[in-house]
Amino acid sequence: MLFGDVSFSVASHAAWVPGIDSAEAWQQWVNGHRAAAGSGEPAVKSMPPMLRRRASPAGKIALETAYAAHPLPPQPDAAGDHDIPLVFASRHGECGRSVELLQALVAGSALSPTAFSLSVHNANVGLFSIARGMRGNGIAIAAGASTVEHALIEACGLLADGARQVLVVMADGPLPPVFGNFRDCDDEPFGWAWLVQGASQDGALPTLSLRWSGDDLPPAEPASRAPGGVEVLRLFLSAPDTAGLVRRANGRRWHWIRHA
Repeated sequence: MLFGDVSFSVASHAAWVPGIDSAEAWQQWVNGHRAAAGSGEPAVKSMPPMLRRRASPAGKIALETAYAAHPLPPQPDAAGDHDIPLVFASRHGECGRSVELLQALVAGSALSPTAFSLSVHNANVGLFSIARGMRGNGIAIAAGASTVEHALIEACGLLADGARQVLVVMADGPLPPVFGNFRDCDDEPFGWAWLVQGASQDGALPTLSLRWSGDDLPPAEPASRAPGGVEVLRLFLSAPDTAGLVRRANGRRWHWIRHA
């Protein structure tokens, strides 16, 4: 039984994976023949240094792609630019910072007020909205293995409510080692941002559909061990005639289709 479906177009996009810095490397990564190289982090040169220094490695990945997909306009006061809603999605968020704070408590050390204030899940959407003077909704999404799907559903809901465009940012990094036994996929640092809008009818923009239904089949080993955000990015960057993607997560079957 089909539970729901949404469609949208991507007006601009950006992605960042450590060590993937050429067209050839991206093609190999999309095809699953190359993994992220190391745990480097982007420079985020567009952000003021005082704010940039506060971001975690995964946060910098999110911010780098957000700036690239939605750069500063030629006229910063252009009508509507500062009202675009933001949806930042991350399965693990600032989990690493939270672990560091807990370890400091156990050791009896003083907690860093800055680290504490930035350990919340909406830390990066807050940093971006402050740096850019964004006045629209700023939403942080975490929904387990289906985080990427819920982020796009949220964005399409905002479009249906009248938003002209929505900036969706998906970024994550590996779990802290203390949670290693709970890993259910091969985490790697990655991030991407899509400036989404209503589905284009003329094929001028990349357009995707997401449909979901119940999943009452017995659990099975997934065909891919990649995180959901990586799987969806690989589909988006593949050739337009690539077959769609079906993911099983959180009791749902998620059907991704790329139309152009």
